[in-house]
Amino acid sequence: MKYKGISTRAVHAGEPDRQYMDSITTPIVMTSSYTFELMGDVIDYVTKKVDRFEYGRYGNPTTAVAIKKLRELEGAEDAEVFDSGMTSVSCTLLGLLKHGDHMVITDDAYKKTLIFCEKVLPRFGINATIVKMGDYTHMEDVLKKNPATKLVVSESPTNPYLNIADMDVLKSLKEKYGFVLAMDSTFASPVNQRPLEQGADIVMHSATKYLGGHNDLLGGVVLGKKQLLDQVRDYRNTTGGVMDPMTSYLLLRGLKTLALRMERLNSNAIQMATWLESHPKVRRVYYPGLPSHRNHALAKKYMSGFGGVVTFELATSNFAEISAFLDNVQIFKIGPSFGGVEALITHPMTISYYDYPPEERKRLGILDELIRMSVGIEDFEDLKADLDHALQFIKSA
Repeated sequence: MKYKGISTRAVHAGEPDRQYMDSITTPIVMTSSYTFELMGDVIDYVTKKVDRFEYGRYGNPTTAVAIKKLRELEGAEDAEVFDSGMTSVSCTLLGLLKHGDHMVITDDAYKKTLIFCEKVLPRFGINATIVKMGDYTHMEDVLKKNPATKLVVSESPTNPYLNIADMDVLKSLKEKYGFVLAMDSTFASPVNQRPLEQGADIVMHSATKYLGGHNDLLGGVVLGKKQLLDQVRDYRNTTGGVMDPMTSYLLLRGLKTLALRMERLNSNAIQMATWLESHPKVRRVYYPGLPSHRNHALAKKYMSGFGGVVTFELATSNFAEISAFLDNVQIFKIGPSFGGVEALITHPMTISYYDYPPEERKRLGILDELIRMSVGIEDFEDLKADLDHALQFIKSA
């Protein structure tokens, strides 16, 4: 039976009709190896490619269910999971690119992804050009000058300013220049955006965020065309960044409530962004659901919801006041990451860019007064009251 609604798919897609011992949840199969009863079974496996498990690095029954569910949620031909979001990125890039290839990546991609492209890929003879997000004229100039471009990577929404990629333009460039288009859709989730339906060949997620949803697992996901996933999977199987059975079980648990959680997170975030935009202690708010966001029109075009992350500038650059604000939140916990049921808040300048010189932080747009929050599923009025209390410590606004 094909399920139409995303909540129904989140609960039931990929699950067998009857689980082991009639369990309602997928069992955790904790084994590193799988045995064959007879040598004839071994011969059938290696010659006829019988669908079964052999060794833990190549597959696991619990993980297989998670992969099937993810594939259905994203509408992908194939999917694979990894031990972290960065492993999914690195395996995708190294699985699809070879010595002499060139790739393009937009400039406000995840910090570690950019570092990987700038510092690691050149060791393999792979060159990457960084272009400004949204500057598709420059991107096309780069593509014209680099016929060896095999891959273009972008994120949407981006971190921390939540900029939105123009999928129609990227699709047009892909058709003209013949590259593979990979989108990191972690900040959207399959509930809020469908990049594969909008022209992407590959979609990547950090499962640590919305997909897991409970701040208790590390994982990565890559989805897309089977021909491409086979190359990524082969690299992953060789290098070993597999998701373990317990993490797969936690991911399955999280996925079942994904649509429900995203509905609450979308609602809390748009209310929070709207309220903060009118607060006298806040200079500016970045949220694609607001008409004031530079990519609001693109967000409305490509997204059905705008996510649970809100970024804003306090109306002061006084570090003592900024610290006092963060020290006095109570429901919001100070910490990196996003997408869980608990509200989190972070100061990008210190948590991610403290070792960068001030002029470099300014160039990257990482201002001292910049705050990124991830609303949780708590009641909005409680989250609002928490921030309103902490904002009283901004005195110089």
